[in-house]
Amino acid sequence: MSDFTFNNEQSCEDDSDPSSLLMDSALSKILSEISQVTETQVIDITEILGRVLAQDIIAEINVPAAANSAMDGYAILSGDIPGDERNELKIIGTSWAGKPYTAEVHCGQCVRIMTGGVLPHETDTVVMQENVQLKGDSIIIDARAVKGDNVRPIGEDFCKGDTIIQANTRLSAAHIGVIASLGIRTVEVFRKLKVAYFLTGDELRSIGEVLKPGQIYDSNSYTLAGMLTNPAIDVHKLGIIPDDKQTTRDALENAAATADIVITTGGVSVGEADYVRDALEALGKVSLWKVAMKPGRPLAFGKVVNAAFFGLPGNPVSAMVTFYQFVLPAINKAMGIKDTTTLSFKVVSLSFLKKRPGRVEYQRGILSRDNSGELVVSNTGGQGSGILSSMANANCFIILPLESDGVSPGETVEVQPFYGLM
Repeated sequence: MSDFTFNNEQSCEDDSDPSSLLMDSALSKILSEISQVTETQVIDITEILGRVLAQDIIAEINVPAAANSAMDGYAILSGDIPGDERNELKIIGTSWAGKPYTAEVHCGQCVRIMTGGVLPHETDTVVMQENVQLKGDSIIIDARAVKGDNVRPIGEDFCKGDTIIQANTRLSAAHIGVIASLGIRTVEVFRKLKVAYFLTGDELRSIGEVLKPGQIYDSNSYTLAGMLTNPAIDVHKLGIIPDDKQTTRDALENAAATADIVITTGGVSVGEADYVRDALEALGKVSLWKVAMKPGRPLAFGKVVNAAFFGLPGNPVSAMVTFYQFVLPAINKAMGIKDTTTLSFKVVSLSFLKKRPGRVEYQRGILSRDNSGELVVSNTGGQGSGILSSMANANCFIILPLESDGVSPGETVEVQPFYGLM
């Protein structure tokens, strides 16, 4: 049963609606009701890219395990570094990467050393080869040499016992390299998040079908598939569901039986054929329906059985905006990622941005650099919720606050780059 009452009196075109939740309140409410996946699995290091770590990675060795050279050059004793004079040192051997020189080195001697080569016993400095003068089987060095130069000390990267990567981290290529450097072959990660989605609308047709009057090609399933492409997500595409009350209810119930999160587009507005919200009220809990944002006010969130539910608007841009602002942070939390915030910063707008107070507005923008190298932003033209090209041409959202009544060129605005979202 639902403890939420849908209000059908307010149009989605109205900028002020007292029944709409503010953005921060809506996101806080959503995140408070999202449960993290707790089941884990142990997988090979070759499969962990993009997965979420379930246990801290602890170093069992020092990296590097021995002091080694950061340059091709000559390993010397710092006591042989001259003052204002020059000093001649005899070359007694070579330390290769993977094949160290093991004999002792005494004053007046040096060892040719390659990048990554272990420093011979007693040496503590590497003079780069460009700073020496060769003289037969000797080198001549001067005061440019400094004690400890070009040496990677034991444990410079990390020491035995250090926590190298914390649990709840999404694993990147760099993380994989670090784990491999520790000699670790398998890693414990959280299982993949199960996300199911379907679309509603009798007007929708799949690519390849012939359109009849009033019909349109489905784009939302493809944008959703793209936005959900993630190594840590197991996606189930359930297709297009016709505008029928029982069919919609059955689809929602079946999706919730196997998924952690269910997403739909369309069917959450105030029309007579919008059956998703009715099915949600009958099958589960409705936590919120409308958010004070544009585009994307008709956003439904709740639960069906044990699955979290997001009913996104049917308009393509509205669906994408609400996905990135609400669904993506929820997915990140459910996958086990601690920090669900997104990057935003202030830049100067080059465009006049039309807006009325009452909703937070996400206009599509293009971040670029002006002649002085400073970041600036301009909008992509038409900002209608059905103009999907405005998203394709953009590389950021321009976020205009609730009380804003528009922006003139030269004013500062907040932008949220798509990098890290898409």
